[in-house]
Amino acid sequence: MKLTGECFCGNVRYEIDGDVFGARSCHCSRCRKAFSAQASAFAMVKPDTFQWLSGQELLTDFVGEHGAGKQFCSKCGSTLTGIYQGQVMGITLGTLNDDPGIVLDTHIHVASKANWEVLPSEGVKTYETFPPEWMKPKD
Repeated sequence: MKLTGECFCGNVRYEIDGDVFGARSCHCSRCRKAFSAQASAFAMVKPDTFQWLSGQELLTDFVGEHGAGKQFCSKCGSTLTGIYQGQVMGITLGTLNDDPGIVLDTHIHVASKANWEVLPSEGVKTYETFPPEWMKPKD
């Protein structure tokens, strides 16, 4: 399945030719600040399935501890991807143009969620931190 996505201004565009996996909502303080929201909606991709279609020159990288970071459009500020050691490892679900049928049923880093946020109470898996098995693609 090919998926496309883009930033808010439409200048930076990407394509994924493969599966997205490990979709989750992260409630850590870093994601709240990076996304200016109560949480992020994010999914992993295999790096070899991801490619930039246009606007790559507008990307700005912010790399934090341990080589992990985000890429965002320097024109409109949209956060587009998660990177690790310079490689795209995931995408922000809000930038997808298509609906791949992903349902966010897992919330991570809920131990550090904002005090004013209320999580859904039914049908949702929650993790105090990050489940390590989510870094692996589904077979």
